[in-house]
Amino acid sequence: MNEKIIQTQYDVTKKSRVRQFYEAYKIYIISFVVVFFVLLISYIFLTEIKENKKTKLSNNYVSAKILLDKDKIEEAKNLLIENILANDNTYSPLSLFLVVDESLIGDKKEISDLFEHVIENCKFDKEMENLILFKKALHDSSYIDENTLLETLNPLIHKETIWKHHALLLIGNYFREKNENIKAREFYLQIMGMKNLSNNIYEQARSQLLLLGNE
Repeated sequence: MNEKIIQTQYDVTKKSRVRQFYEAYKIYIISFVVVFFVLLISYIFLTEIKENKKTKLSNNYVSAKILLDKDKIEEAKNLLIENILANDNTYSPLSLFLVVDESLIGDKKEISDLFEHVIENCKFDKEMENLILFKKALHDSSYIDENTLLETLNPLIHKETIWKHHALLLIGNYFREKNENIKAREFYLQIMGMKNLSNNIYEQARSQLLLLGNE
């Protein structure tokens, strides 16, 4: 009997302490609960917005490819530009590559500006960023000067990246087309001294050096 009375008194005391604690920190507890649920709802809402955005961009990309097959060039171009300007890590570069591959924009400066937009506004892993830099340089090489090309490709040719030998070959070919053979040879020789080269890159550099040797 005494044990039951003691247990009852303990329970009452425990509940009283909990209530006292709640009364003392009620504002903080309620604030914490409210903030928690606001953050949870915000997270769910933002996640849904991102998923809806991703779905829309995916639909735009697929629709643009279908429109291109139907020769509806302008409609396809508008969808792809919308994707590029959406700053999405996946569909912005994919859409830009499609614009370039299909020659949907004739103004080279406009294309170069779109590359800059994607590089500056999307977050990529390092090799993906290097790929976009290389594609930008490849596109720009037909009209930019030597200094601008080298400045664009400096991040690739002075670091260890899978795109380094592609960049060196591009620069070598750039000088070769301008008949600056001494400069071209320098970059081809750099390629020949690299390890783990693909056969394709090796043969291109070797062929160019053989041609230079015969001139």
